[in-house]
Amino acid sequence: MSETATTLTGGCQCGAVRYRLLKPPHKVSVCFCRMCQKAVGNYFGAFASSRIENVVWTRGQPSVFRSSEVAERGFCRECGTPLSFSYPGMGTLSLAVGSLDDPAAFPPSHAYGVEGRAPWFDELCRLEGTRTEDDIPEEELPAYRSRQHPDHD
Repeated sequence: MSETATTLTGGCQCGAVRYRLLKPPHKVSVCFCRMCQKAVGNYFGAFASSRIENVVWTRGQPSVFRSSEVAERGFCRECGTPLSFSYPGMGTLSLAVGSLDDPAAFPPSHAYGVEGRAPWFDELCRLEGTRTEDDIPEEELPAYRSRQHPDHD
């Protein structure tokens, strides 16, 4: 875990919902199942699992969508950021890793729903790439200033 992750905080894109973890997650995983793909709008969902009593909502509360008979997903009603996944009654809450203030501090140790993983997925890390600002003319950079909540409280 990196030094900046010791505060263990996170939240949504707009800052309306923020949380703090009292302990580091006990498991970090990715899930390629179709339900997770749709819930996060991406090729997979990444989740950091904690005991529910170790998650403290410090600003706002997530809205909840029951994505199946056994699962529910929390999200920010203001900006739509996916925030959590849980099986109610199990005592755990899995937070969307991308909503953590330091998501790189929590590498995944397991993959679920591998039947949904695209056959070309392993090639992603070998794609040529550029930094975001490299593709934007310098005079246009001010228009790209982020309106997102900063990655800290």
